[in-house]
Amino acid sequence: MESNELFRRRKSVRSYTGKLSQTALRSVLDAAQLSPVGMGRFESVHLTVIQNALLDEIDRNAGAAFGDAGKHPLYGAPCLILVSAKLGDPANGNVPYSNAAILAESMALAAIDANLGSCLIWGAVRALNANPALVAKLNLPDGFVPCCGVIVGETSDKMEVREVRNRIAVDYII
Repeated sequence: MESNELFRRRKSVRSYTGKLSQTALRSVLDAAQLSPVGMGRFESVHLTVIQNALLDEIDRNAGAAFGDAGKHPLYGAPCLILVSAKLGDPANGNVPYSNAAILAESMALAAIDANLGSCLIWGAVRALNANPALVAKLNLPDGFVPCCGVIVGETSDKMEVREVRNRIAVDYII
């Protein structure tokens, strides 16, 4: 798919069939591996692919944190790819979060190319980080903190080409 079409089809999907092939998942994960990382420090980011009961636990935790235990902020997606980074070095500023966001968006775009739905996940990750016992279940390497996530899976949503709507202000300094 051409990049312009890919960007025009990109959207946040909140309805999933519950299915995800390992081939499609591999394609999404490959996109993360091909993503740029600040100063080439690939050892400063980590991916955790969650497809088991922990996924439901993270979903319930987020719903409760949002004040609605019946809410499902992971939308029934069959997979959450959590992007974690090493934080704490003031010299790096927001680079760890930027790296995580770049990996997440690369995976979301790859999902479109693989005919999958995806949605970037921030609030559920914030709720996860507020629950140390749940974070411990991730078995992250020392020093890594979940920054964001991407849910992926098959969907019946249509990824139609959208027109550019110029919703973001742009100033030109010439």
